[in-house]
Amino acid sequence: MATKPELPFPLGRGRGMGYLCSMRKLLMPLALVLLTACGGDDKQGPSGSESDVDAARNFIRASLDNDYAAARSYLVNDSTNLQYLETTRRVRAAMNKEENRRYHEASIRIYDARPLNDSTSIVTYDNSFRQQRNALKVVRTGGQWLVDLKYSFTDSTAQKP
Repeated sequence: MATKPELPFPLGRGRGMGYLCSMRKLLMPLALVLLTACGGDDKQGPSGSESDVDAARNFIRASLDNDYAAARSYLVNDSTNLQYLETTRRVRAAMNKEENRRYHEASIRIYDARPLNDSTSIVTYDNSFRQQRNALKVVRTGGQWLVDLKYSFTDSTAQKP
């Protein structure tokens, strides 16, 4: 003769569904508080950068990783910058697998972060794959540090600060 299996909760021991519902009412707010607390207060978000060097590094890393959606979040949002980013994305898409792999594996070397004023810096860097020094202009707008590609793509013979 088969016996009823024991349940891991008190249902069936005289307490019934009312007990289960009251426990749920008690546990749901607690679970909500725990989930909210675990979420944290991520004010920086995916595009947040705490400094000029941080913004440059985040942008470069996203670009090296071929993640242009992430790179865009570290970019001053204007049509010229978006065109430069799209051009870079197309060039990268045309590269062979080996080149893309080497860019992805490359490390970033920051040589200098030269402030022009309190909201603009020029960050000089290279990557371990190309080993060619480049400069990025990083500007603080709306409380965020963002990369401005217009500086990097202007005529290389022009005098840059």
